[in-house]
Amino acid sequence: MTEDCPICPLCDRPIPDGTGSLHHLIPKLKGGKGGPTVLLHGICHKEIHATLTEAELARSYNSVAALRTHPRLSRFLDWVRKRPPGFQSKVPGKRRSR
Repeated sequence: MTEDCPICPLCDRPIPDGTGSLHHLIPKLKGGKGGPTVLLHGICHKEIHATLTEAELARSYNSVAALRTHPRLSRFLDWVRKRPPGFQSKVPGKRRSR
């Protein structure tokens, strides 16, 4: 991994080549098509969508700073920051019950 890897704005770890996932800050289905996007680790992106609905993302969590304030995502970020940059979950994730 080189030092010029992009950094995940959510967990602040380098994103190895080819493992990034583009996240629309406002979901496309909620008017965000063509809107701002951020490159995240795949695992960080999956956790966002496993935790929040499209409506919640559009209404209250449409910035990196806002995403970091969500209690479940905050705990996840504390955990994932201790993992190597290329870490991928071996367990397929699904939406958690609220």
